[in-house]
Amino acid sequence: MKFFKNKKNVLLLALVVIIGYIVYDSASQPTVSDLQGGFREVAMYRNANNTGPIVRVYAVSVVDTLSKEMRQYGDLMPYTKYGTTTVYFFNAAKPSPNTLAATEPHFDAKFASGCIAVYRKDANGQVSLGPLH
Repeated sequence: MKFFKNKKNVLLLALVVIIGYIVYDSASQPTVSDLQGGFREVAMYRNANNTGPIVRVYAVSVVDTLSKEMRQYGDLMPYTKYGTTTVYFFNAAKPSPNTLAATEPHFDAKFASGCIAVYRKDANGQVSLGPLH
């Protein structure tokens, strides 16, 4: 074929294939809506300080309280190097907070009984998932 004899055409085809793959790969990344646990974000806090560590806190209601996907959900949340991301998982059948605060425990104590797990990613990137303590 004449098309493949010209180096410019071959390089152009290779470039189109590479760009196509990058677009496909970017568009096919998993999101929290792909998870099966019935997750719904009910509250979010992010500090306004862009010069220091960024603190993100989420309150999420979960239909499937035995879901093994809580870790995956937390891993899909935004994280900034040297910042922290905390996700509180609440039983969807119980009340959950609609506002969060900057300091721990981040929500009113009356909601603690409905908190089934806490995901934390610290400033060093270490991840923990466990009960509220």
